[in-house]
Amino acid sequence: MTGISTHILDTARGHPADRVPVTLYKQVEDNWIEVGQGTTNDDGRINSLATDEVNLPEGIYKLDFAIADYFNRLEQKYFYPQVPVIFEVSDDRHHHVPLLISPFGYSTYRGS
Repeated sequence: MTGISTHILDTARGHPADRVPVTLYKQVEDNWIEVGQGTTNDDGRINSLATDEVNLPEGIYKLDFAIADYFNRLEQKYFYPQVPVIFEVSDDRHHHVPLLISPFGYSTYRGS
């Protein structure tokens, strides 16, 4: 069984991005089906978008980070209102997918 977690770091400010809604989807044929959601905590983390109690089959998944409200709260202009991160689950290990954001860019990687 696979767990999926994330965290968001605002690299421009050097601290976690709190209160960011994140939705997890699984690709089923040509459609995206919602399988989990959460909001980042004060440390910018969501530890249980898909916990070990949920059996996530292998396949293509998408984390959709709604970052516009975060930058609006900071009264910060931004370029990307939303960041979709698409990745493949091909084993039963835990998948941690961090997001590094700034007002005009972002990056992600396979975490541990």
